[in-house]
Amino acid sequence: MTYCLIGCGRIANNHIAAAKNNNLQIAALCDIDPNAINKNIGATDAQVFEHYHDMLRVIKPELAAIATPSGLHAQMALDCLAAGAHVIIEKPIAMCMHDAKKIAEAAKKANLVAAVCLQNRFNPAVTALKKAVDAGRFGRIYGASMQLSWHRGQEYYDSAAWRGTLAQDGGVMMNQSIHGIDLLNWMMGSDPVEVTALTGTLARKIEAEDIGLALLRYPNGALANLSCTTLRYHGAEEQLLEINGETGFVRLGGTSAQMIDVWRFDDNNPGEEDRMRREFSTSPAHVYGHSHGLLYADVLHAITSQSRPFIDSTQGSKALRIILAAYESAKTGRSIAL
Repeated sequence: MTYCLIGCGRIANNHIAAAKNNNLQIAALCDIDPNAINKNIGATDAQVFEHYHDMLRVIKPELAAIATPSGLHAQMALDCLAAGAHVIIEKPIAMCMHDAKKIAEAAKKANLVAAVCLQNRFNPAVTALKKAVDAGRFGRIYGASMQLSWHRGQEYYDSAAWRGTLAQDGGVMMNQSIHGIDLLNWMMGSDPVEVTALTGTLARKIEAEDIGLALLRYPNGALANLSCTTLRYHGAEEQLLEINGETGFVRLGGTSAQMIDVWRFDDNNPGEEDRMRREFSTSPAHVYGHSHGLLYADVLHAITSQSRPFIDSTQGSKALRIILAAYESAKTGRSIAL
């Protein structure tokens, strides 16, 4: 299957590795900055394009991955679908729900796959936690918590004009925390009915927020809280995901909720907690993790079997909807009903 990557920035290598691991034919790479390919990918036999319209016209790829600034995702996805290509869209799928819906409709009309790259759902610790949730081991879930505390210095935002802008990027909730928000919401088994939030821009010279807090209310009365910042002292970064129920409590930790810190249930087998830590915790070299390849494999299965990918446009829009509601709440000072 012919494959192309649009956008060759800091996440590009993960996409290329995933494509190679799934035996895709890497036909083309596209970036408006030709130096980005040499810097982030290295030597390649693929054709190189500056403009993705030219790439779509010349290559006619069967599958296109989009890893450009967030504000460009929606139009590029729509153009790729119109050209007959299945798409893998880096998070977020779009910057508004209207565009996310347009992508879903276009993919359905063209009978093509549109998947969203929320690869952390495939992390071993995360899949183990979801299996425990679905098996009912928590009993009634009372609440959940997601804390993302990363460091992004001013030099990170100054490295590209789009970073930290409202139109092209968003802040810590939209960019860095969307993975954790997606995981928390996935574990809860339904979407929240109410979102209340506060955001602030305390230290970085950006349009969007560098700190944000939100409280989510779920249909069964459970509450979940989000704590997100890119102001954590350098070297002390972490991301936590906690699920608390009447018969169990689990906390995932590490830099991207990829390690099992606590695994306790009423029905724990002897030694289960230690075994789960050993078998399902991972220590990737960077916060992006190792799961892009698994996401790609799922997308390819969906294409060949003419089925829905695990994280289709509907699943991939759920965290976006929560974040947009949080932004609206912070802006208006009121809770937002969903």
